[in-house]
Amino acid sequence: MKARDIMTTDVITFTPDTGISHIARVFAQEGISGAPVVQSGEVIGIVTEIDLIARQTRPHSPVYLPLLGAQIPLGGQREYREVVRRILGLTAQDIMTTPVVAVDPDTDLEEVATLMVEHKANPIPVLEDGRLVGIIGHTDLIVHLAEATEPAE
Repeated sequence: MKARDIMTTDVITFTPDTGISHIARVFAQEGISGAPVVQSGEVIGIVTEIDLIARQTRPHSPVYLPLLGAQIPLGGQREYREVVRRILGLTAQDIMTTPVVAVDPDTDLEEVATLMVEHKANPIPVLEDGRLVGIIGHTDLIVHLAEATEPAE
């Protein structure tokens, strides 16, 4: 079975300047867990429930080593800046995940599942020649699994 066989083709999308409160309302009203961010017809990112939830987290301060009166950072600066950027974000562009893990319509469902698990990606946009044609979420795969494992009556 292929991505095209289970993808949702009526995809809800956001623009980079869509406000976070609007995104949260759409997620709740439509029962979706994520949506692509599209600019000039191109998928530039994806906003997920985790991106929204991450805004509510407490950032962990970077660790510094005091040495001869100076503070030497011990890594984690990039991650800290990323967390702060998301916490302070107001629009889809501020909190979206990039790069986007995407598949084409002919991708086997086993590969879709592997990408979801390995990249913690949900949902995954389906692109054909760079154009958004569908989206696959965890629920789509679970529904397919349930139907595939039902005993024949």
